[in-house]
Amino acid sequence: MNVSRGFLAIAPIYLIIGMLIGGYMGASQDHSLAPAHAHINLLGFTLMMIFGLYYAVFPAAAQTILAKAHFWLFQIGAAILSILLVLLFSGRIMEAQMVPLAPLAELLVLLSVVAFAITVWRQAR
Repeated sequence: MNVSRGFLAIAPIYLIIGMLIGGYMGASQDHSLAPAHAHINLLGFTLMMIFGLYYAVFPAAAQTILAKAHFWLFQIGAAILSILLVLLFSGRIMEAQMVPLAPLAELLVLLSVVAFAITVWRQAR
């Protein structure tokens, strides 16, 4: 598995989803999905692009088990959080219904970023 390509291939999917939500908000004049829109564009597209580009510049870093853990933990966590945020801000679920899934997804994203930080620090030596 190529971690860099994985991040770079999935990032535009989040961008398209984020832009579709933005277009919907503009057309409907209903901006209740703005927090989900921002999270999808930033967490999904921007961070994944940065991660993918980092691993492209430092291909040895992408070969580590930490890089693979980073990729999969981030994918699972970001997908769950994105879906939950859209459901929450569209009024389909209440905040209390996000437990225990949202805290678990947040933990996955946090662990993935810790794995990335360790990877970067090791590479910087």
